Amino acid sequence: MHAPSKRATAWLLVALAGASGCIDVICLTKLNGYFASVVTGNLVHFGHAFATTDGRSLAGAVVAVGGYAVGVAAATAPLRHTPPGWNGRTAVVASAEAVLLLGFTAGWWACSARPGYGFGLVLLGAAAVASGIQSVITVGAGVRGASTTYLTGSLTELVRRRVVDPHRIADVGGIGRLAGLVVGAVLGTVVLRMAPTWAPVLAAVLVITVITVAVGLTHRAVATAGPSQRR
Repeated sequence: MHAPSKRATAWLLVALAGASGCIDVICLTKLNGYFASVVTGNLVHFGHAFATTDGRSLAGAVVAVGGYAVGVAAATAPLRHTPPGWNGRTAVVASAEAVLLLGFTAGWWACSARPGYGFGLVLLGAAAVASGIQSVITVGAGVRGASTTYLTGSLTELVRRRVVDPHRIADVGGIGRLAGLVVGAVLGTVVLRMAPTWAPVLAAVLVITVITVAVGLTHRAVATAGPSQRR
């Protein structure tokens, strides 16, 4: 199997985390207060909406959590029999995420970055499905314990390892993904304030870049492999 190295994959995951941070900022601040990927927070919203019988908020929670679940299922089906690492099927599934983000961007432009409640739910659903797909891609990337959409576990593991073994080298990939998420959120916020109609473009560009680079690295690995390795 020819795939990007673990080092290269780690950097690709940092870029995906940046995309997640960007799209989550948009959803959180402009789409009824829900995340595209942070299911824990959305479930808390769901509980609050249920207890207060807030139908509008409850609908947002259902769309956010349900959309994410749909994305996970849709990405898992074609990848369930593939080995860990980047491959042709991964590229196709990642392309589906990119298409969803481009659709999100087109919708965002169509409403001039001011979606109403109903159309906001549509955009939230698209972002949530894209996040679910990205989560599956990350899990199958071949980097143990990696995540680019929900980073609570990554932070927990980083701190736990540091306490258990202070002399152990830090998980650079984990730190990178955490930093990537924050940087993506910062950049998304800046663009939202300065040029709001362009805010979703960053996330789409990052995902498309990851796909392009990963496919290029895979082709290079195949081209440089010896005849015996290509069989």
